[in-house]
Amino acid sequence: EICNRDYSNRWNEVAAKQQSYGEFPSRPVLSPRRSLGSFIKLLTPSSEYNAEYNEWLKSIPNHIYALVFIIKRFYEPEWGVDWEEHFSVDQVNGHSGHELKLDARTLVGTYLRVGFTGRNTWRLFKVRQDFIAAFKVQTEDDISVSTVAPARAVEFMPDYYKADNYKFVINCEYRLFQRPDDAIHRGLDKQAEADLARRDVNFVSNYEPISRDEVLEMRQKVVDFDAFTKPMQDLLDSVEEREGGYIVCSDNPRRVGGVPSKNPRYLQDRPDMADPFDKYVAEMGVRLFRAIPAGRAVPLPVTAQLSGRRNNPPDKEKGIRSLAVYGPIHYQELPELFMDYICSLTGKSPSTTGAGSEGALTKGPFNALRTIADLNAALVSMVLTGLDGFSTAAGHVGPNFQVDHDISLLVPEIWCRISPEERNPKRLIEKGYLEPVQDMNAPNGDVVPARRLGYRITKRFVRNYFGRVFDNPSSVFEEAILKPETQSEEAFVEGVQHIMEAYEREAQVYFDDGSINDACPPLRALLSIMAHGTFEGKDERDPAIREMFTKESVLSSDWYQARLQTKQQQDVKLWTRHVAALEEYLNRSEGRNERLVAELNRRLEVARFELQLAQSPEYLKELQGTIGTDPSLYS
Repeated sequence: EICNRDYSNRWNEVAAKQQSYGEFPSRPVLSPRRSLGSFIKLLTPSSEYNAEYNEWLKSIPNHIYALVFIIKRFYEPEWGVDWEEHFSVDQVNGHSGHELKLDARTLVGTYLRVGFTGRNTWRLFKVRQDFIAAFKVQTEDDISVSTVAPARAVEFMPDYYKADNYKFVINCEYRLFQRPDDAIHRGLDKQAEADLARRDVNFVSNYEPISRDEVLEMRQKVVDFDAFTKPMQDLLDSVEEREGGYIVCSDNPRRVGGVPSKNPRYLQDRPDMADPFDKYVAEMGVRLFRAIPAGRAVPLPVTAQLSGRRNNPPDKEKGIRSLAVYGPIHYQELPELFMDYICSLTGKSPSTTGAGSEGALTKGPFNALRTIADLNAALVSMVLTGLDGFSTAAGHVGPNFQVDHDISLLVPEIWCRISPEERNPKRLIEKGYLEPVQDMNAPNGDVVPARRLGYRITKRFVRNYFGRVFDNPSSVFEEAILKPETQSEEAFVEGVQHIMEAYEREAQVYFDDGSINDACPPLRALLSIMAHGTFEGKDERDPAIREMFTKESVLSSDWYQARLQTKQQQDVKLWTRHVAALEEYLNRSEGRNERLVAELNRRLEVARFELQLAQSPEYLKELQGTIGTDPSLYS
């Protein structure tokens, strides 16, 4: 019935008028002209479909969905109508089994966890039969370096990544301080088990020291022991050959007060440096696709930005307030986004004792700059690159739905399958894929400015884009997940109030220490709104305030030009020092190695050229489109 049905009559009255079946007839389900993704959308309920068709979709048993998608995935046109001959099941105890076979090959489904139920059981969803996880290169953890370059200075960028300016990021760390939460489930976190199984090179904390006798006892439970991956099995097996000593195991965090620690840690060598082959292949693929000559750099700028948010439910006994008001994916325009960046509010995690202001602006040991200088640079970077401010939820969505990092890991898989045009916020809002969060009223009648949470994804977004990963996308996020206030309006209101109080508290710091005077005008206005409610009688909704965050306003402003002039001045000083140092060394280089002297003379020529360039009037024009330098750092 599913394969032979006529689907041209599925539309409601409004949507039916927009179809052109006379010119483009409905494609048969098994036709090569209909993709698997199109078929998934066909079998996913939609507001554009009529009620009768949506009811028919709901009547299809869940296991049938998986079967028809498998048939579509492996169907070959030469099979014609005889496709059933290629699928079968074995006979088990005289009855049909449950494993589907394609000819002689057993087909296996893959499932992805997206959160937990109230009983802490997993919510599993089948991914598409053609799904292959994207290979990821971690460009940032705690410490990274970034720069913004104008498009005119970047070669070999494809047409689909057109921008006026590009941001580039490089990870500064060789090791990542990981907390392998899922390693407590044997065999689940294969990377963590492989890392922890290495000998004599690991730094670990909060793991229980296990003796030889305890390992031998673990090995007696064969089925449980076999759940480990081979590297961890080999490590534990090696204990038999040694006398005394201790070992750590991936699923045994240290006991604190008789309870396993929620904060086990280890230092992981960066995968792309430990095994650079995959990254090399990826870069080579880009090089060939863009026809970049050998010896020329392959530019890979930031093309999407998705910040992570840790949320927590309220815990009145421990005095932890609600901070779980964000849906799975949010979009915020720059004023609202920078309110969050300034505050850097995070929920309680297994690594912390409570919620508080955390994030990039609190990494003091790694960054001696004042936070206002970093904020100024971050704003200029966002404005110049035009990157959109999306964010994903971790920990909890609402007080009742625990997600840990499942959404943060899922969204990159979705995002890399969406084109830049498809994820354009204006388009998403116009099509109803994003909806604005509305203000609410507190029990005392005060208005709770939930609008500052920005926009959040809707059912339409899930239906249209999650089908690129899942068989049944509409089942992944229900209404209570997309709209956390429906779980508990009280917790939602408390959470928004918590955020607003943090805004006020953190913004006031800039007034107290005087650094507000060094804030660029858009941030000065925003900090005033956060701390005092208004700036010159206006809040963030006023068009005059929002105009300050536009690219046209920033590029034409005196304060941005002052950043460029400061950059020019500092570059002149830098190259002047280089020239002086090289000349001073060469003047006393008698009897030195001739090759060294020749190399230093070559460098001196470069330094003199760069100095001449930095002193020229044209240099200021060359700096247009960069973030410049904060004048307050040298005043």
